[in-house]
Amino acid sequence: MKNLVREVTHPALIPGIGVEDTSRTFRTNWVVLGVAGIFAIAVLIWGITAPDNILFVGQTALGWVQDNFGWLFALIAVVTLVFMLVVGYGRTGGVRLGADDEQPEFSTGAWIAMLFSAGMGIGLLFWGAAEPLDFFQNVPPGVDAEPGSRDAMMAALAQSTLHWGPMAWGFYALVGGAIAYAAYRRGRAPLISAILYPIFKEKTEGWIGSVIDIFAILVTLFGTAVTLGLGTLQVAAGVEVVSGIGEVGNAGLIIIVTILTAGFVVSAVSGIKRGIRLLSNVNMVLAGTIALVVFIGGPTLFLTNIIPSSVPNFISDLWMMLARNPEQGEDAATFVSSWTNYYWSWWISWTPFVGMFIAKISRGRTLRQFVTVVILVPSAVSVLWFGIMGGAAMFFDEQSGGALTGAYGAGGAQSVLYALFGALQSNVTIFGATFPLASILNVAAMASIVMFFVTSADSAAIVMGSISQRGRPEPTTWVSIMWGVLLGAISVTLLIAGGTSALDGLQAIMVVTALPFVLILIGVLISFGSELRSDPYMIRRAFEKAALAQGVRKGIEEYGDDFVLGATEVAPADGAGSDIDTDSPALTEWWDTATEAIEIIPAADSAETDEGVITDADPTVVATVTPEDEVQSVDEESTSRRERRENRDGE
Repeated sequence: MKNLVREVTHPALIPGIGVEDTSRTFRTNWVVLGVAGIFAIAVLIWGITAPDNILFVGQTALGWVQDNFGWLFALIAVVTLVFMLVVGYGRTGGVRLGADDEQPEFSTGAWIAMLFSAGMGIGLLFWGAAEPLDFFQNVPPGVDAEPGSRDAMMAALAQSTLHWGPMAWGFYALVGGAIAYAAYRRGRAPLISAILYPIFKEKTEGWIGSVIDIFAILVTLFGTAVTLGLGTLQVAAGVEVVSGIGEVGNAGLIIIVTILTAGFVVSAVSGIKRGIRLLSNVNMVLAGTIALVVFIGGPTLFLTNIIPSSVPNFISDLWMMLARNPEQGEDAATFVSSWTNYYWSWWISWTPFVGMFIAKISRGRTLRQFVTVVILVPSAVSVLWFGIMGGAAMFFDEQSGGALTGAYGAGGAQSVLYALFGALQSNVTIFGATFPLASILNVAAMASIVMFFVTSADSAAIVMGSISQRGRPEPTTWVSIMWGVLLGAISVTLLIAGGTSALDGLQAIMVVTALPFVLILIGVLISFGSELRSDPYMIRRAFEKAALAQGVRKGIEEYGDDFVLGATEVAPADGAGSDIDTDSPALTEWWDTATEAIEIIPAADSAETDEGVITDADPTVVATVTPEDEVQSVDEESTSRRERRENRDGE
């Protein structure tokens, strides 16, 4: 038996093709796997043997990048968001990330849950209360508000929304959408390097592609390791609060990371459908319940007022926050470097990992659906989350005279969440027994952090395994296990070797790697935009516009009010496509490449086979037929199409 796809007779009728329906093979790329593995181990040894040095080198490089290219991070953040909004809500919004008739694999609820689990779940729990509290007491430069005032509260929420809202998700949407489009509509491998095919052509299959993919693995590995390290610190802080045993120490950190590593490796090898989807759905409910309990058990009336007000305040302060730059003084320079530009570069460094994962779970969606769910929905949830957790933290800090700020200073950002729960002062009765609400929330938060840890880590392991095997949709088990174990080992080793110092140094190094990724993102913008313009859906739109304009004018001229539109053949110069060069190889060469070595079922020869029925009504059917069935290649059809047009032109 042979896998066949329906032939197309015109570039506007190309239905799109998924990478698994092409002749592409997904062998292990030993160069990418080996080089990335060696480099990872080398940095790991560096962190163990010289944590102070890795901190110094990382922070020095970070300072240089921020001083010289901080403006570029801010610019690319704005350009990316605007580009994706235009892509989603402009003419290209109807383009599907897959074949024309492809349907989404996951429900909308599961899709959203997985977005958060992979995107920034741990970060939301870690910084949800702590970041607004910090800005509440240390008002960002340029804000006319007294520290600790209600105006400072509004400024704090606006600044947190800037960092965690549409800008962050715009980066993820760009890379995720571009990968999904290249892999599931144009039949290329789901890799960062494959997005840049319009620029580098076949070189993306050579050394240029390997360099990009190695870099994507390293950014994913170390970036995720740092975040998981922060998550481990917050779990450890929760254990200390709940158990009352005092500092857990290195032994406790080893036990926590070992258990979590085992959990996410098992989840990773179980596959996205069973592992990540199950944990993501459970965790979405759990995190939502925590927020709801804080909202109801906390200052409900205050939160009801401040959350809606934070949105227009964010919009009014947006330009001021974006325009803040080092030239405005030392305070502004320090803030922009340590917060805003740091976040931009951090989100950029996470785009290979999160973007590839989003692409996997977004197949079958239109770009309009994609942009709405990947940018607007998470941004709205972030506003609610920071409004509830951050708003409650600031309220209790104000009422207590700085108790939560004191907890921040004594125990770090990871302790603020538990201090917030302790301020609720409520009890809950379960099966006749009374428990402090704070204790229940502490346990629930720890469980949520653990699940976010597992889903983020197993998503990263799957993505790194996929990159190592040339974009294999489901990487082999041993590759996923290898990257999962290495990810856990790096997290625990850095925590034991240097604690937050080693983590800070590695985090700084990973942010520095975001600089060359800005150049990659610029290439993605160019490549994605150029391919969307020549998509079959856009070609059909051009025909529709021309045909409707001509048909309506002719109908009115000949029949007045009483006419309907139909289609009939006319002279080439008078046709709807007279201004469209449908013979351009650029419109079909990607299809020729994707279907190379795959036999094509001619549209005119649709027939019932021993494997099923192929009908003219479904131009996107992929079926298996016997070798004896008549086939015709796309190249032959392209030639015949040109010949038919030349004959018409001659007439």
